[in-house]
Amino acid sequence: MNNSQIYIKNAYIVSMNKLKQVYKSGDILIENDTFKAVGFVNPADILPSAQVIDAKGKIILPGLINTHVHTSQQLGRGLGDDVDLMTWLTERTFPYESSLTPEDSYISTLLTLIEQIRSGVTTFAEPGGQFVPSMARGVNQAGIRGILAKSSMDCGGNLPKIWQRTTQEELDIQESWFKAHHNTAKGRIRVWFGLRTLFNNSDELVVKTKELADKYGVGVHMHVAECKSEVDYIQSIKGVGSVTHLNNLGVLDKNFLAVHTVWLTNEEVDMFAEHQVKVSHNPAAAMRVLGFAKIPRMLEKGICVTIGTDGAPSNNRMTLIDEMWLTSLIHKGWRLDPTVVKAEEIIEMVTTSAAKALMWEDEIGAIEPGMKADLAIINPDSASMLPLHDPIANLVTSMHASNVESVICNGQWIMRDKVIITLDEKAIIEEAKLRSADIRKRAGITLRDRFPMIS
Repeated sequence: MNNSQIYIKNAYIVSMNKLKQVYKSGDILIENDTFKAVGFVNPADILPSAQVIDAKGKIILPGLINTHVHTSQQLGRGLGDDVDLMTWLTERTFPYESSLTPEDSYISTLLTLIEQIRSGVTTFAEPGGQFVPSMARGVNQAGIRGILAKSSMDCGGNLPKIWQRTTQEELDIQESWFKAHHNTAKGRIRVWFGLRTLFNNSDELVVKTKELADKYGVGVHMHVAECKSEVDYIQSIKGVGSVTHLNNLGVLDKNFLAVHTVWLTNEEVDMFAEHQVKVSHNPAAAMRVLGFAKIPRMLEKGICVTIGTDGAPSNNRMTLIDEMWLTSLIHKGWRLDPTVVKAEEIIEMVTTSAAKALMWEDEIGAIEPGMKADLAIINPDSASMLPLHDPIANLVTSMHASNVESVICNGQWIMRDKVIITLDEKAIIEEAKLRSADIRKRAGITLRDRFPMIS
């Protein structure tokens, strides 16, 4: 194979390597899909055919990692505003999502990935839609990394008829899609096993899904203790809270990614720490109706905490950079302690910690020789991000998606100079407009006029 090289010089590099080194004016040599040298590059190693990029004044981060994003919900952005949780779920999100076709899911995935790429994300974890093949098709085309899962449900009176399946049917579908799509797209696509919530998951489905994940050496992605009504429901039928119930089932483990995790007792936080459970914190979605997760306490206990955007109907802004900023604020506020959840911890959450949570830390999450070449080039020259008295803090508190200039994943440009190379962004947006209106009509969702409407 002919070697392909990209040589980036004179950059401010936040490596997130094992020593957390920052290079004020460093170089990076990418060869094929891998970082060959970082910091100092031997001129003798640079091929005459190498692409040379002068990144003076730019900041380079490892490709960011979004640990919880519903690609299947992107076309439903705006359907969940200013309503209570059950209205959001049973009258908006479930009807809309259950009306999707495989092609709708594909376009929804592409629209999601445009937003992810523009915010510097090179890897994401999908908690589960109904069409893993459609998601895989989109991820393969976009050129980024995705961990995909089916949203598995086998009980609950609020499920649309099209989603009502037996436990074994849900297990069989998950396993078949794992076999078809795991480790495809040159290793950029991995498949996990997904569980929606304890509202819609029987004990048998929870246990057997975890057994499948263990069998194949992958993870389980599940919404856990996200709302008080869930915890109250489990308390009423099991006599314990959600996390304690999962612990009693024996599924809490190092390959278990728990999302939201808002309504935990201190003892349940300790259970997470004991079993090395990984956490995806979704601050914007939590602020809408769920509550405050005990993120400072989790960090104190050594729990691997990461950040996700959740789905468009529960957040609207699917930009991980915004979630970093929000994470830096809300815990300081409710704890009345400006020293908690520091900027450097938040950068870890979206790089090294996220890679660990997704069981991918041997390849991604840091810029160091031998790792896969995933990175984002940040141009801080904007009125909203300058001056850079404390560049690390600025990356969390002042950076916007508009500062992301270019993105490389697996050694390939997927966005360069703010132009996405792998996707026809304009065509996808036009198709998304048409499909979103059609799906809403099929789902029978009517929204109130917020102001007097003149035809």
